[in-house]
Amino acid sequence: MAIQYLALTTLIVLYSLMFIGGYISAAGLGLTCPEWPLCPNGVMPSEEYLVEWVHRTTAATTGALVIATMVASLINKNSDLKIKITSSLATGLVITQITLGALVIDTKLHAVLVAIHLGIGIWLFAMVLLTVLFAFRIAKSSKSIPA
Repeated sequence: MAIQYLALTTLIVLYSLMFIGGYISAAGLGLTCPEWPLCPNGVMPSEEYLVEWVHRTTAATTGALVIATMVASLINKNSDLKIKITSSLATGLVITQITLGALVIDTKLHAVLVAIHLGIGIWLFAMVLLTVLFAFRIAKSSKSIPA
């Protein structure tokens, strides 16, 4: 898969994660699944834990995609410093987000941690968006170079 499509997929999954997270917060479902990382019924939850389980599964998928995008940008010989920086920052931020998500659950939705979790999520989205833009610039510039 070309780096630009990997980065774009990462952005779409991240947006979905943020949408689901916003729904969970607005609906008051943040503590539906009071344990972390799994819900009380284990890997496959019962219906009462489904929304929170989807959020956590999407978060894990997002984390893997963000890391994969960073690795792709680091090994791509056409990558410039900008994409390497944004994808590396995104990786640090996604790890921070997952850690904060666990702390938010452990502290029973402490308001300050919830606000920080939201703020870092927005910063993460910005870094992934920039990574996508830089990835498409790489694809465009590599097509214009004659072989």
